[in-house]
Amino acid sequence: MAKVTMLNMAGAEVGSIDLNDAIFGIEPNQNAVHAVVKNYLANQRQGTQSAKNRGEVRGGGRKPFRQKGTGRHRQGSSTDPSQIGGGVVFAPKPRDYRYTVPKKLRRLAMKSALSSKVAEKEIIVLDTLNFEAPKTKEMIKVLGNVKAAKKALIVMAEKDENVIRSAANIPGVRTALVGTMNVYEIINYTSFIVTKEAINKIEEVYS
Repeated sequence: MAKVTMLNMAGAEVGSIDLNDAIFGIEPNQNAVHAVVKNYLANQRQGTQSAKNRGEVRGGGRKPFRQKGTGRHRQGSSTDPSQIGGGVVFAPKPRDYRYTVPKKLRRLAMKSALSSKVAEKEIIVLDTLNFEAPKTKEMIKVLGNVKAAKKALIVMAEKDENVIRSAANIPGVRTALVGTMNVYEIINYTSFIVTKEAINKIEEVYS
């Protein structure tokens, strides 16, 4: 099992924690990560883009100018895509970009993302993370104590409004729960900050 140093909110070492190699120590599968990230980004698309084709734009009807003698090409309708104000060729229409990937692939991608954070030493394990009241200044202080990068993902086992609100106004910092974290966010944020309780829950969910 991989052993990672555990810190407190002051940045001091308070012991170590053993990580399950089946979750945090596998060989990252880049193809699985790519497939799941692509799926996540596709599912975020609204798909509301729309343009009018030649059958939907206003106009048409009579021939815009006579067939011969104008020095211009022969044209039968002002709605033709080649005309100013005409329709769009293969105009985009509202559509749903969502699709699903197999559950086994999603789990493999998650384990790959978590393992890459351990291999690259970008995981920071805290024994606990809590505040008596929402304080952005206190959260900034904690992030500085643990030497977190400017882009940091904080993962908790249970929802804590004080932690969430303390991090809400810090650029590049995002909070998530074990049940809501995703592969895209894990690899998109440099520092992966996770509490001991969240580690236990991750191992419980993905074991």
